[in-house]
Amino acid sequence: MQRRNFLKAGGLSLAAGMISGFPAIGHAASKPVIKIGHLPITDHLTIIAHGQYEYKNVVLEPVKFSGWPELSEALRAGAIQGAFALTPIGITLRQKGTPVKVVMAGHRNGSVLTSRPEINSVDDLKGKTIAIPSRFSTHNLLIHKILADKGIDPDKDVKLIDMAPPEMVNALATGRIDAFIVAEPFGAQAELQKVGKVLVLTRDVWKDHICCTLNIHESVIGQNPEAVEELVGNFTRAAKFIEANPQEAAKLSQKYLGQKPEVIEHVLTRPKGRVSFDNLTPSVQDIATSQDYMVQYGVTKQKIDIASYLDDRFVRKAYA
Repeated sequence: MQRRNFLKAGGLSLAAGMISGFPAIGHAASKPVIKIGHLPITDHLTIIAHGQYEYKNVVLEPVKFSGWPELSEALRAGAIQGAFALTPIGITLRQKGTPVKVVMAGHRNGSVLTSRPEINSVDDLKGKTIAIPSRFSTHNLLIHKILADKGIDPDKDVKLIDMAPPEMVNALATGRIDAFIVAEPFGAQAELQKVGKVLVLTRDVWKDHICCTLNIHESVIGQNPEAVEELVGNFTRAAKFIEANPQEAAKLSQKYLGQKPEVIEHVLTRPKGRVSFDNLTPSVQDIATSQDYMVQYGVTKQKIDIASYLDDRFVRKAYA
């Protein structure tokens, strides 16, 4: 399955998780089991809520994926009941008929444009090869904006290629690519390994932007609202813990992200706000801005009704 076509039919054999087109929810000791997909990235650090807190109304089962196409297909097919997904992926899934809703933001900011050490500025990227995690990614929108702001045509003056995030640091070190734009901690890895340097923190390009949101199947929300409320509440508690205790959060992350704690701590503290977990309540405008960029940069031609896609009641209650 090609990365650029991951939303088309076919691909992974995940239909076993479906019952009449809706995601099957397991049960353990009378509590629903909800599988939440995530990647090994700092953006999804609130998944540490799985081991931090007790759950009365739900059994949370984290499912780690290595790339966005696999996570997206699993969410589409109902093999998982929810996932932290890139905003353009969630919008595209919704557009294609997958009955998911956004219930909270996963984070704000948190991505970097990283290049080989000898590249000194965005201007030097003209004619170079840049990796993005997916055409359906916030990073694709960001690199278009970053380059266009410098007068570089993203569709003609550079070569953009899709690449799974965990592959990017090695690809940079071995010269297969000249730069990448992706969620942390891969920029931090390249920095600490001295094989790359950060050219741009995305927070400086698009202030407080959302990148990943937590998407849950509508059937799960309808059948088990108390379970979704508890999930969102604990993710929000984890977010507050991360902001207050970055070193401890980095240590807890290793079980779920498989990254070295010192790398995650670097992301959380150098500089502070490189990735933010302060405000995880997404607004219609947050999602609309992403959707407008998707249209502007040719990722989609159609728009969804964002008001019907966003269900923020759980996260608002968590912050109340």
